[in-house]
Amino acid sequence: MDITPHELLLLIKSGKKPIVVDVREKVEWDSEHIPGTIHIPLGQIPHRLHDLDPEQEIIIYCRSGHRSAQAMHFLESRGFNRVKNLKGGIRAWLRVEGMLIEKE
Repeated sequence: MDITPHELLLLIKSGKKPIVVDVREKVEWDSEHIPGTIHIPLGQIPHRLHDLDPEQEIIIYCRSGHRSAQAMHFLESRGFNRVKNLKGGIRAWLRVEGMLIEKE
């Protein structure tokens, strides 16, 4: 299941605290990331399941949505039922965030 950047922003602003996971590589993470996220590169997901709570809502993102969709499907196959893929990835997030900053 996908979540749009706007929906994620509303979720965060409502006070709910989903676990937000960036599955990009370190160089991508260092360049930019959504504040408050956990960095677990896609290749490390199978070895770091213990870092995630299957009972909490988890939002996965990457650059555009492809790697995060892979991570989401993997987590679902391991019993994580509250996982969503950030539609459009960080590229879409930055567009929405940029529009909000311009409005303020």
